[in-house]
Amino acid sequence: MEEQTVILDKTQIDHKLKRMAYQVYEANINEKEVVIAGIESNGFLLAKKLKRLVERISPITVILCKVTIDKQKPTNPVKTSIDPDDYTNKSLILVDDVLHSGTTLIYGVKHFLEVPLKQFKTAVLVDRNHKKYPIKADFKGISLSTSLNENVAVIFERNNDRAILE
Repeated sequence: MEEQTVILDKTQIDHKLKRMAYQVYEANINEKEVVIAGIESNGFLLAKKLKRLVERISPITVILCKVTIDKQKPTNPVKTSIDPDDYTNKSLILVDDVLHSGTTLIYGVKHFLEVPLKQFKTAVLVDRNHKKYPIKADFKGISLSTSLNENVAVIFERNNDRAILE
């Protein structure tokens, strides 16, 4: 079995998400609603958690959107669970669990640039600092400098959410 190092445990992830929720609220203080778009599958699970927290701490209504990107062929069309009219001229936050090379996030950003947005931000739980695209996370739980042969995985399990280095 490969050695795993826990980077963030459930309590730490909860703490990071709460801080990110406050940052989302601060960046959208004058908005009545925002769209939180999570990249399937872990990015969407993270987006659901962020939605709950933002709605708990603020009067903002959060519209949740699932974003489906073919990670093997990111140039394939991106699909969203809501119609583009539902996010046009709104503030949108694109969420993923880990920012590795930036490929998934940049193609997600490209998709949402097809419609006018009021504001566009990105959020990740773990930013690995190995980008091959000029993309940054506006809201991030943790920045982590890793070697290229190390992998970061976020695991969502009931009462045992964690981020590990493999």
